[in-house]
Amino acid sequence: QVHLEESGGGLVQPGGSLSLSCAASGSIFSINAMGWYRQGPGKQRELVAVIEGNGRTNYADSVKGRFTISRDNAKNTVSLQMSSLKPEDTAVYCCNAGVRRHLGDAYEVYWGQGTQVTVSS
Repeated sequence: QVHLEESGGGLVQPGGSLSLSCAASGSIFSINAMGWYRQGPGKQRELVAVIEGNGRTNYADSVKGRFTISRDNAKNTVSLQMSSLKPEDTAVYCCNAGVRRHLGDAYEVYWGQGTQVTVSS
């Protein structure tokens, strides 16, 4: 089985910074894309940022220039550095990863449970 666990959420004031981390563990042969999604109160889940295995990144327009996604392939981790946070960034942030468990397997998407980020004064 594959397990993704996020850490680093919490309460931060507007304009502040916060860093999230997600570690994948278990039966992992390789990981292609890793990403962060969020779901705010009364909103649908949306993509925040994704990073491919080659390091190419893509961001939601609403976070460009404020958030930075990175990954450590040796540790199977993905991080999200968030700055200039706004109240509208308040959401549950979840990470996901496309994981190949064994050579020859297809990639499957796994999700973490999520971590709450609250931006409020």
